[in-house]
Amino acid sequence: METILFSRCRVFDGHSPELLETFDVLVEDGRIKEVSDRPIQTDSARVVPVKGRTLMPGLIDAHWHAVAADVNLTRLDSMPESLRISHARVYLEEALNRGFTTIRDAGGADYGLAQAVEQGLIRGPRIFFCGRALSQTGGHGDMRPVQHLAACCWSGAIGQLADGPIEVRRAIREELRKGAHHIKIMVSGGAASPADPLWMLQYSEEEIRAAVDETARRRTYVMAHAHTSEAIRRSVEYGVRSVEHGTLIDHDTAKVVAARGAFVVPTLVVIAALWEQGAAFGLPRVSVDKIAELKDAARASLEILKAAGVKVGFGTDLLGILHREQSREFLLRAEVLSPLEVLRSATSVNADLLGRAGELGVVAPGAVADLIVVDGNPLKDLGVLQEEGRYVSVIMKAGEFYKLAV
Repeated sequence: METILFSRCRVFDGHSPELLETFDVLVEDGRIKEVSDRPIQTDSARVVPVKGRTLMPGLIDAHWHAVAADVNLTRLDSMPESLRISHARVYLEEALNRGFTTIRDAGGADYGLAQAVEQGLIRGPRIFFCGRALSQTGGHGDMRPVQHLAACCWSGAIGQLADGPIEVRRAIREELRKGAHHIKIMVSGGAASPADPLWMLQYSEEEIRAAVDETARRRTYVMAHAHTSEAIRRSVEYGVRSVEHGTLIDHDTAKVVAARGAFVVPTLVVIAALWEQGAAFGLPRVSVDKIAELKDAARASLEILKAAGVKVGFGTDLLGILHREQSREFLLRAEVLSPLEVLRSATSVNADLLGRAGELGVVAPGAVADLIVVDGNPLKDLGVLQEEGRYVSVIMKAGEFYKLAV
């Protein structure tokens, strides 16, 4: 693998509140070997002059759906799998072009899709996947229409049903056997599912604790879909590490989450995009009505999480054609948070969430060489991450260039 020297960079390292000015970064064998404020002397490296642009870690989206090829998820299971994977390929390639070098899939991606990226068959971000998410019958992962009369032993494109601690354990063991990096469960109602109100509490204490126990045995963790404060509180009290959405969280619950050291991954852009465009792309009326309950709370949830000191990850949760809205999440968060807080969420905080702190999401010796170069200062203007990667002039993943336009 080629040795690369990025010379005379401004660097956002994933942590620091200010750019590091005029640094050199040496990449060797797919990892960052050296970061120096003095010129690095090397005879063998290919030199890439950054010329005042900003070098920063590749972005991480911690709530993504590679195979969610339709805004109306109730139609997804009637779509041929080969067509869903073809859509996934496009979504992955577009995400990489925006500067996302890693995604954490929240239901549907599997070992085969992750390996297709790893082997270079698809030019996309590396994938951390959970396989099919777990839902109780009639929960958020149950996408059968209410008139569907089939028995409850059902498995779909992004979710599966598992009722009771025994079935939950069996399903988790099977997903882990198939290579899952983490496990997702549904513990509150959701917008995309047809039969469960948002306020509905899902999975019993015994079922949630069974999920946490099984993942702990494999040294991994549970991510839990949860909108309401009650669902969030009980899930973290039972050991859930990663709360997804957290839209209706209150101050007291946020303090509990912070005290437990859990993460929350808000997904503002999916709520905004579904409210604005969902009906036009086939989102059912019942789902549009649920989005109406969430749309005004999303921004406030960020304020509450920040005040409590919760570790906030970066996710988007987009569906179908709305994947194109991915980078808009930066701008929505910037209405409440500083650019630094937003960028940390999409880099070093998400790396910590994935259990890859110091390896992903940072520009530091020993880290994987996931790097992008942007034309401008992202700590002052998150617009440099908009317009489908227009201002991203270099994309490197694991030491390999996917874009080089300097």
